[in-house]
Amino acid sequence: MVLAMFFIVSLTFFLMKALPGGPFAREKKLPAAIERNINEKYHLDDPLFVQYRDYLVRAARFDFGPSFKFQNRTVNEIIFEGFPVSAQLGFVSVCLALVLGLFLGMISALKHNKIQDYLAMVVATLGFSVPSFITACVLMYIFSYQLRWFPAAMWGSWRQMVLPALALSFLPMAAIARLIRSGLIEVLQQDYIKTAKAKGLKKGAIIYRHGLRNAVMPVVTYLGPLVATIFTGSFIIEYIFNIPGLGRYFVTSIQNRDYTMIMGTTVFYSAFLMGMNLLVDILYALIDPRVKLGEEKR
Repeated sequence: MVLAMFFIVSLTFFLMKALPGGPFAREKKLPAAIERNINEKYHLDDPLFVQYRDYLVRAARFDFGPSFKFQNRTVNEIIFEGFPVSAQLGFVSVCLALVLGLFLGMISALKHNKIQDYLAMVVATLGFSVPSFITACVLMYIFSYQLRWFPAAMWGSWRQMVLPALALSFLPMAAIARLIRSGLIEVLQQDYIKTAKAKGLKKGAIIYRHGLRNAVMPVVTYLGPLVATIFTGSFIIEYIFNIPGLGRYFVTSIQNRDYTMIMGTTVFYSAFLMGMNLLVDILYALIDPRVKLGEEKR
């Protein structure tokens, strides 16, 4: 994780420096004296190696410096202000994706090669094929403009959370449904499932206690990339629905060439994703007793 973070910080820094122009470039060029004062204030006139060294030191302390766009505000302040909103939206989206994906996957597996299976897989295929911003626009048009059930934008109430959460959960819901379907179909054909049936166990107990627990392991593996999908997708979704989360700052920082904001949010999300992947590895041992952490085969 430390090595990966080093490469992410380095790559992000040099990509930002390779972009043409600068964070204070304007259509109307600033006077030379003002430009010198700005570069000196933000140490943009230092040699590239010095800037890189200083940024590595600050990034190691999770200090991403001042924002070039928002005056008198640091990147850390903006992250701690916007991330709770993004985390709330992401949490609801992950829960929706898990619930709907498990439901569709189980229906599809238990009704294999029947009409329910085909309908569930059509929904899953649409989830893979349609980008999240297209889904967001369709949901907004139907439920906000036509039916007027939910507001089209802003944040604050549960009604304003429904449409963006659905738009974000559509793709991971489709992936989870396909994983559960294939895993459960395979598990239900195993010998121990046939033995459980022969012992007279109820169908519900066989499916939930013996089948689903083993079929859900690929979903646990997908949890890390799932978080990445949710939070990467939220950049555009938050911008579309005008949600005051961290994703909106990320999009506007690219438009405004706010280099410190771009680098800070990239490093923050990378560290968060690595932490989630580590948590997934730990969950293996909790779900599957055959997995042991910190032990070697003898």
